[in-house]
Amino acid sequence: MRNLILRMICRQLLLLSAFIYFPLALSLTANGAGPVGYSGLLINVGARESKNLSGEWRYIIDPYKTALLKSKSEPKAVFLDRVNVSPHKMMEYSFDNSPYMSVPGDWNGQVDEMALYEGLVWFRKEVQLSKVDDERYLLHIGAANYKSFVYVNGKKVGEHEGGFTPFAFDVTDNLKVGRNSVVIGVDSEHEDDSVPTPVTDWKNFGGITRDVHLVEVPNTYISTYFIQLESSDVIKANVSLSGDRINRREVTVRIPELGVMVSGNTDADGKITVEVKTPEDMKFWAPRSPILYEVIISTADETVSDRIGFRTIESVDGELLLNGEPIFLRGISIHEEALGATPNRAINKSSARALLSIAKKDLKANFVRLAHYPHSDITTRVADELGLLVWSEIPVYWDMDFGNKKTLALARKMQSDNIIRDKNRASIILWSVANETKRNKKGAALEERTSFLRTLITDIREVDNTRLITSALHKAKPKNKDGRRVYVIDDSLARYIDVVSVNTYQGWYSDMKLEDVAKIKWELPKDKPFLFSEFGAGALYGYRDDNLAKFSEDYQAEYYKANIEMCRNIDGLDGLSPWILKDFKSPRRMHGQFQQYWNRKGIISPEGNFKAAFGVLRGWYNELAGT
Repeated sequence: MRNLILRMICRQLLLLSAFIYFPLALSLTANGAGPVGYSGLLINVGARESKNLSGEWRYIIDPYKTALLKSKSEPKAVFLDRVNVSPHKMMEYSFDNSPYMSVPGDWNGQVDEMALYEGLVWFRKEVQLSKVDDERYLLHIGAANYKSFVYVNGKKVGEHEGGFTPFAFDVTDNLKVGRNSVVIGVDSEHEDDSVPTPVTDWKNFGGITRDVHLVEVPNTYISTYFIQLESSDVIKANVSLSGDRINRREVTVRIPELGVMVSGNTDADGKITVEVKTPEDMKFWAPRSPILYEVIISTADETVSDRIGFRTIESVDGELLLNGEPIFLRGISIHEEALGATPNRAINKSSARALLSIAKKDLKANFVRLAHYPHSDITTRVADELGLLVWSEIPVYWDMDFGNKKTLALARKMQSDNIIRDKNRASIILWSVANETKRNKKGAALEERTSFLRTLITDIREVDNTRLITSALHKAKPKNKDGRRVYVIDDSLARYIDVVSVNTYQGWYSDMKLEDVAKIKWELPKDKPFLFSEFGAGALYGYRDDNLAKFSEDYQAEYYKANIEMCRNIDGLDGLSPWILKDFKSPRRMHGQFQQYWNRKGIISPEGNFKAAFGVLRGWYNELAGT
């Protein structure tokens, strides 16, 4: 009994200490962003011993959120799938008599009656275990939108807020041999202090949208690692252990193909940093040669392998350099929606490869902006394989409650989780802290918003010096300079980011003629790379009009020609990611003839048909690729 008590105390202390990896994490826990029982850190789940719980889950729709109402008999949830309940007890719900839904997946695309439903749904999966080893078990959820309430065998293991980042709970003490019940409540509704707020320009797909795994790890396990070039001459490896005995444990990092092997012992916090000179025969990862090396991290208890590419990205004298050479980003923006007339948020390797291959092989892009939230790690790994540079973003979007401490803590936690998960992906070169933020939702001064975003920028700089920081700024202002009309970036945030990016829609959200769009002049920052993070126009696939009516493919194609001509005339432009590859669902887009709740700015249709504008952009990218 004494050993059991000590083990439980140690486990709770270790769960708390796991957050120390990020300097900001303890303050986040204090502000409510780090739920009780949260295991903190676990990356590369695919390399672990695990049971994939994907498949058919029972579900119950709870529109009044009855299960979360407080009462004396049951303080929180009632949908706990209690076993051995007396047949005489009154029950007003039953998982055993409920329908099934596929996980991962969203309910909006799977159940016709739930196409526009936003609210709470409870999911249950029965897990049969023939044995429960004397190790550690983590329940890992790749993502669930938006708030999650997690129970194992009727006992609460934790909560999580945020729709696009992974989370895990230590469920070692909750499991048993035989039948185990996993219940996850998912509430897709957002509040004014959420990240993002309730109003966005994409569909709020609700559900368990990424894989769920029951992961078995040793009592002392490799939780995170960051292995990348410190400079072109040095490979640096940071490894962190979690579990029962993390102090003075030997960790070895190997790259067999390069003959690299380096080891050392962890410190009192379970961390180790080692460096090795870059081998002379190492090949740099790049879009034309996306070389990935097998990297093996091992301890006496565990071995985890990953495929990692090595590259540098930097800004020198206002020029963007990849592996020391100038690069122009031929990009396109992408939402996380699979191809098809009924899109869904459940991305697998096949659907991710289908989208990214259109960008890489058909469009001749070398860069994708994954908007407006962290996409699946399946997508970023496919980008590694295909050789696509990536802009990764958190959903700090439009007007938010920038003065709210809870909102800031939540955004910081989302950003840290995104970086933890994807920091070994060579494809990612830009972390974006926000999109089109100009006002505070509560009406406070713009300085409050800038302070909010500067905190996010500072957090990134503390944990990752191998990438650049950006934000999609909202428009620009025309000014008269020396008798010329010039567009100038006047957002104060521009001085704090590494790459200045702006969204511009002249010729679509304005009456400006396309011939005038082509003549727009820009005053660029002299010391920083400059990108167009968005420009675009809507078009319904198949609708043609020689008179260039808006929403025709013809107008969209001419719009692209005008913007490309504008880009050609900008000395110092470093790239662009037009809006957007594929039409995507958006409840804001209500035009009965042309939109029907789709944002039609895609250059391909929902099913993947190329619009006329696709050929226009491809023609220019082919030209650029040749130079």
